[in-house]
Amino acid sequence: MGAIITDDTGRLLLIKRGHEPEEGRWSLPGGRVRPGESDLEAVAREVREETGLQVEPGRLIGEVERPGPGGTIFDIHDYAASVSGGQLEAGDDAADARWVHPHDIDRLDLTTGLARTLAEWDVLS
Repeated sequence: MGAIITDDTGRLLLIKRGHEPEEGRWSLPGGRVRPGESDLEAVAREVREETGLQVEPGRLIGEVERPGPGGTIFDIHDYAASVSGGQLEAGDDAADARWVHPHDIDRLDLTTGLARTLAEWDVLS
């Protein structure tokens, strides 16, 4: 699962992946759901671990499938979320974390399919 978080100026929160898959590329904060954890609980935990921010998860924005290691397929659910506290700083498996204006998205090396998916979901408008 992942989190789609924008600030008051319309910038999108992205993290630079610190590990494979796609290490060094920019993506939405997120990760795996632990056993017994809901998607929304995982959104809050992963965002806090990767960015230092506390968020309130919201509605499901969309779902995508992406290839994983060893031929696995990740079924990713991306949720809207809003910041409720904390200080932005990369942590856990994120090499960096920053707010990015939608017009600057194309300047970053994004994870496979992210720009297309965000455009299809009208996140970048």
